[in-house]
Amino acid sequence: MKLVVSQRLMLLRALRHVGAQLLAVIIALRTLHSLVPPATALVVSLLVQRLAGGDIVHGEEVWVPLTLLGAVILAGRLIPELLAPLTFLAEQRIDGAQRSELIRLAVSSGTIDALERPDVQKLIRLARADREFWTERSPGQGALAQLELMYAYFGVFASAAVLAAFAWWLVPLMVVPAVAARRVMRRQFLEHVQLEGGGIMDGLRSDHWKRLATEWTGGKEVRTFGLASWAADRAEHFIVAKFAPTWAAAATSAARQWKIAVIVGPPLIIAYALVAWDAASGVNSVAAATAVFTASWSMLTMLGFADVVLIEGAIPGVRALRELPSVIGEQSSSAASAVSAPGDDRTPPLIRFEDVSFAYPGTERLILDRVNLEIRPGELFAIVGLNGAGKSTLIKLLTGLYRPTSGRITADGADIADIGLAAWRQRLCAVFQDFIQYQLPAVDNVTMGRAMLPARTEMAQAAADDTGLSQIIHELPEGWETPLSRSRRGGIDLSGGQWQKVVLTRALYALRTEAQVAVVDEPTAHLDVRAEAEVFDCLAKYHGSRTVVLITHRLSTVRRADRIVLLHDGGITEAGTHDELMAQAGQYAEMFTMQAARFERGYDDRLEMGGVS
Repeated sequence: MKLVVSQRLMLLRALRHVGAQLLAVIIALRTLHSLVPPATALVVSLLVQRLAGGDIVHGEEVWVPLTLLGAVILAGRLIPELLAPLTFLAEQRIDGAQRSELIRLAVSSGTIDALERPDVQKLIRLARADREFWTERSPGQGALAQLELMYAYFGVFASAAVLAAFAWWLVPLMVVPAVAARRVMRRQFLEHVQLEGGGIMDGLRSDHWKRLATEWTGGKEVRTFGLASWAADRAEHFIVAKFAPTWAAAATSAARQWKIAVIVGPPLIIAYALVAWDAASGVNSVAAATAVFTASWSMLTMLGFADVVLIEGAIPGVRALRELPSVIGEQSSSAASAVSAPGDDRTPPLIRFEDVSFAYPGTERLILDRVNLEIRPGELFAIVGLNGAGKSTLIKLLTGLYRPTSGRITADGADIADIGLAAWRQRLCAVFQDFIQYQLPAVDNVTMGRAMLPARTEMAQAAADDTGLSQIIHELPEGWETPLSRSRRGGIDLSGGQWQKVVLTRALYALRTEAQVAVVDEPTAHLDVRAEAEVFDCLAKYHGSRTVVLITHRLSTVRRADRIVLLHDGGITEAGTHDELMAQAGQYAEMFTMQAARFERGYDDRLEMGGVS
């Protein structure tokens, strides 16, 4: 019982998002509407009494109850029409607040490891307030239904007063079966909610295959490899797995509806029969019997089942949002962190990895094993190694996307976890290997490198001049304002190399504003050798004033780095300048020699993704 009360209060608290004025209007209209059933019973009773008294012949006193009845009927019709758009607006405000809070919670998680967990994905799916299952209802629907239920009980009390005026025993005879029927309906509905909750993960898997088949991003492979039927079959498989238990339960539930009829039917028949017998025997008037009939039916209607579906269907989503903070973990301090002004020239920090080990959540294999590493202020620092050596993982730890399994990462002696991830990231800019191609104008794609600060177009232009992006911008139909997506009106798509220049420009824009450390993961994978040299020259310009941490598979890029470290089997096996590492004749020298030989034979290891179109 305590849990039920807590859940209902949770729904009512969501009404704060409606707004005081709108909520006041809805409450007033709900109050009036809850009085319609008992008022109808009384007015009909009065009308029958006047008609039975023969007033219809003379026309005296009849128009008053007729007018009242017309007014009550009109109110019963108009109030729901007025409530419909107001209720929809209130629901949208509550649902919008729920989705905004969900986004805030998701991005306030300082690391991304929690977001990868299936239990968190399930909670996020429930909290989205998007109806996919039959039982699902939005928080707005549940909150307004809970409010409506309160007024329904108000109407029940008013109808009970009408019944009690005739005979007190009619009140429990009507109320007890109605409440019992609601409990049976609620129990059956909660069984459906539990069953459908078990199909959420199958639903997420089905969504993956549907997106693969229908979105343009996967269109090339789906068509080239002939995967259309296979993807459709996989989507159908998970859809069936998602809904099969509820289909069987729905058939069982339909067969059990006789219980409702058994609970409600006999008491209603008994009450009607006794009241009709008294009226026929002259014990009570026909008018009184009419009032009882109307009030009894109104009571059963007000204690119906529609609100049960709305309320219980909304509770899982609201509850999921409340559970998310505890499973996501400690929130970042982004809201409390002050954003420093553009042009901040603070000295880059001394960064140290101190006995850092890391294993991805849910696994025991160490990707990094007791790594000790120092990145000095203003240094051009390179990290190299074979695929799977842990280079990108190290960068994710440096940017705070994951926390070390053991050990710590410090900046000027302070643990970056103690500094606060939001504050730490204000000092960083990053280019990830799997960067996002934002469907925004070119200028926004660059200036979002410091999205928390006002955009500075002159800085964006200067950064574009450094990377060679300016020439590409000049060729675009609308210049800087051209959307970089073919799905946007007037937009175009860029090649892989051109997109990489956009992302590099974004990083240089950040360095020109306030960032002190640039973390760049495979910045030249889609560029030719000449463009690669130009990019390195751009990064080298910040030598001394800013720190640049560079990961690349092209060892020719790192020859001019201040220091190079080689990652192998989760640890640092070699460190030094290019000349020092070549003199050691170790793995780095072997890798460099092999790549140089391939280049001399004419191999080009660029990754291309199309061109401007």
